[in-house]
Amino acid sequence: MSSADMKIITVIGSGLIGRSWSMVFVSGGYTVKIYDNQPGQAAKAITEIRKQLEELEGAGMLRGEVTATQQLALLSSYDDMAKALEGAFFVQECVFEQLEVKQSVFQDIERLVGKDVILSSSTSCLVPSSVFSKVQNRSRCLVSHPVNPPYYVKLVELVPHPETAATVMDDTHALMTKVGQAPVCLKKEIDGFALNRVQAAIIAESWRLVQDGIISVKDIDLVMSEGLGMRYAFIGPMETMHLNAPEGLEDYMKRYGEGITRVLNSFGPVPDFSGEGAKNIFNEMRELIPSDQQHLSARIQRRDQLLMNLAKLKKEH
Repeated sequence: MSSADMKIITVIGSGLIGRSWSMVFVSGGYTVKIYDNQPGQAAKAITEIRKQLEELEGAGMLRGEVTATQQLALLSSYDDMAKALEGAFFVQECVFEQLEVKQSVFQDIERLVGKDVILSSSTSCLVPSSVFSKVQNRSRCLVSHPVNPPYYVKLVELVPHPETAATVMDDTHALMTKVGQAPVCLKKEIDGFALNRVQAAIIAESWRLVQDGIISVKDIDLVMSEGLGMRYAFIGPMETMHLNAPEGLEDYMKRYGEGITRVLNSFGPVPDFSGEGAKNIFNEMRELIPSDQQHLSARIQRRDQLLMNLAKLKKEH
């Protein structure tokens, strides 16, 4: 393949994640063809992306080396899948989180592309062996799971199918790095991948502490935002431990391993997220932030602004 052929990426699905991926890929200088099976939707997505890129440029937060106008020139929209896939070396699927829908989309894609084109899914909760079970050549398939919102939170989990070729993982890792994301490679598939498994552990214990009357919803959030999260925004749990004992991680475990084991053994069962006890937690949350569109939208905007500022800070350090 010539280097000219290695510049086109097709994004399948023009919802929030499809638009976010498109913005990330054009920021890295790639030509992006957006496809949506609903006529006119892909074109609407480009209008939405234009607005976002111009706002980002105005705020001095546009990613990439070129202007918003130059990035927009790299985008095109399609209602015809075959045309959208022409010339692509990489396909990022962003359709509904429904197994049958994703399986049939990948069957359609495979019929229309050459054998070397990488097929990547954005799924957050379906394992590659399920998503790609109807694809003939599974060695070029993987999951590239972004974190919402991908433009500010750069992590991408790369999860192989049992048959994924090592070169496909390497090439995708290189692509994600080139467009400014932070890829991590899982060595094999597992339900929930890495991020959602760690997140589930945090959710479960936070929920139990509130449900058992130990702490309020407001204060458990502060435990993360003003405590653990301050460190975790820059260094992970392994390095945190490594730095918290005079002789590193092994020393840390000699000192604190027994205490950690004792606490872990005191953890309760998986909480009930929908029973009677959950209602009190829902109400407590609603008192802090009402669940209507106006309040939620304002908080989402605030979240994105804070993430934008944090991304800027991380870039500078």
